[in-house]
Formats: sequence, structure tokens, C-alpha cells
Amino acid sequence: MPRQKKQEKKDRGLFQRPPGSGVWWINYYENGKQRREKIGRKSDAIDAYRDRRLAIRRGEKLPDLKRTAPVMVADLVDAVVLFTAKHKSARDYVCKAGILKKHKLAAMNVNSVTPGDIQDFLRTHCKTAATSNRYAAFLGLAFRLGMDNKKVKTNPVRVKGTHQPEPRGRLRFLSREEYDQLCATIPPEHLDEFVVSVHTGMRLSEQYSVEVSQFDRKRRAIDLDRSKNGDGRTVHLNPPALAAIESAVQGRKRTDRIFPQEVRTGAKQERFDTRSWFEPAVAEAGIPRITWHGCRHTFCSWLAMAGASTREIMEAAGHKTLAMAARYAHLSPQHTQSVVDRIAGTK
Repeated sequence: MPRQKKQEKKDRGLFQRPPGSGVWWINYYENGKQRREKIGRKSDAIDAYRDRRLAIRRGEKLPDLKRTAPVMVADLVDAVVLFTAKHKSARDYVCKAGILKKHKLAAMNVNSVTPGDIQDFLRTHCKTAATSNRYAAFLGLAFRLGMDNKKVKTNPVRVKGTHQPEPRGRLRFLSREEYDQLCATIPPEHLDEFVVSVHTGMRLSEQYSVEVSQFDRKRRAIDLDRSKNGDGRTVHLNPPALAAIESAVQGRKRTDRIFPQEVRTGAKQERFDTRSWFEPAVAEAGIPRITWHGCRHTFCSWLAMAGASTREIMEAAGHKTLAMAARYAHLSPQHTQSVVDRIAGTK
């Protein structure tokens, strides 16, 4: 009997739950309030109980026992939207977030998501390699931000095989004859915009954001404060582009945009609309498979056919890497001639 009392005294403040499971808890009181903690091994529970009692006597602060809500994938998706709110592609992130939050993946605990769960979503939802890669990049950013905020332990997107090889699309550009046909069908009030697009290669967001103060007539240049890559660059103007810009800036203030138009705003991003007048003009001219971005392809392709090097094309178009500009190298007459000459052993 005395031995049993001694055992009960030794295990005071400790109990198993469920009984016989080997999982030990501690039970103690702080300022009259009962506190219970799940510890694990009995030896660890004995040490924890002793530490808590000692801390109470010293008046030290005890660990917070409030249960925190589990973090779901949907929470990480929302964090991405906030993180990219000022990004030029913010609207794309919002769109992808809306689609992701409707999938069963969004309701999963972030620390229980496996690479297989990611692959299952990409395989069942994405029809093309390009779409799969865009969603994989979105989810990769979501889990990376979660790791930075100590909400996620690992990134299940960073596994081999997640990125899919994308087929290289055909570069559609205008011939000189097609360019002349379009100039004849485009409404006169929009002709300057079209000419500048083809002869400068500016991206749509660059061309329609530039102000009159950024145009330098003496240098025949436009200084872009920020391009798609985040860096500023200078756009040099050839005679057709210079004439179109001078025509467009007449009667405008320095703070006005060179090509003002009604702008739709969504997700804190300006969306410039050229389809309303460009597509009807293309249809009237009978030119197939050309979009506004094809004007930029036309600029780069014409440079290549005029003998510009890959680096010259990269600098003129504001590409970030040589690989982007190298897509037009096959159009260079020097490139074609050098390839043909190889079979004859000439240089």
C-alpha cells in the first residue's frame, strides 16, 4: 500500500490519453486555471511538468496553448494575389487564383500537400504545357511565400518533372505588302499608333503609357521609365516613327499621353484596347493570323532581314536575353548565306 501511494505521488500531474497509448500529457494549475499539454514520451512529460511548475513559482510566462487554425492552400493563394497586386500581370494572378480556389486542392492543409497532388491538379486542369507551366509557377510562388512566412515546411512544386517543355510557336509578322494593305484600311485617327508600333517594336503597355515629356525630338528617341522587365530603356525612332510621333503630339501637353485612349481598369491594372479598330482593319485587308503583338514581331523580323545582329535586335526591342532575339536570326540574309556556304567549304 505505501508503495502504491509513492507511485501515485511520482506521477502527479501526468496522465495517458488514451489510456495505455504511451502518449503522455501534463496537468497543472496557473493562477487557479487548469492547463493541459500533450507532450509524448513519459520522460519528456516528467521534465515538462517540472519545468512548468518551476516557471510558475518564478512568475515566468508560460507558452501559449491556444490552437491556431490550420493553413490551407487557399490562404497561400490569397497571399500571392496580395504580393503581386502591383505587378503588370496582376489581372492574370487574380484570374488564376479564382480558378485554383474552386479546386479541391485549395481546401488541403499546406503541410499535407504532396508533389502528387500538384501533378494531379496540373494534369487534370491544364490542357497545354504552357498553361501547366503558368499554374506551376503560381503554386511555386505560393509555397515559396509560405515558407518565407514560416507557414509551410516544404515546397511540393519544386520537384523534377513539374515543368513541361513548350512547343515554340510560329512567329507571324507582316510582309511589306501586308503592311501597306493595313495602312490603307486602318482608320486615319489610329494610323499613327499602328506605324509607331511596327517601326519601334514597343510593347502595347509601353506605347500607350508613354507621355509627351518622354519624347525627345532632337535625339529622335523616347525614354521609357519602365519596361516589362522593370528597367528603363531608350526607343530610337526611324523617319516613319518620328513623323507619326510628331503628328500625334500636336496640341498635347507635356503631361499628356502621346496615344490617349479610353482605358478599362481591372485588378489595379490598365488594360489598353486596340482590338475594337485593329481587328476590323485586319479583316478588311484580308490578312490572316495577325494580332497587335504581331507588330512587334514585324519590327524584329524586319531588323533581322535588314542584317541586324542578334544583340542589336535584343537592344532595339528591349528583350531581356539574347535567346529571345535569337528567334529572328534565321531571317537574316547573312545567316542564311553562311549556312549555305558551309557545304562548299567557303567562309
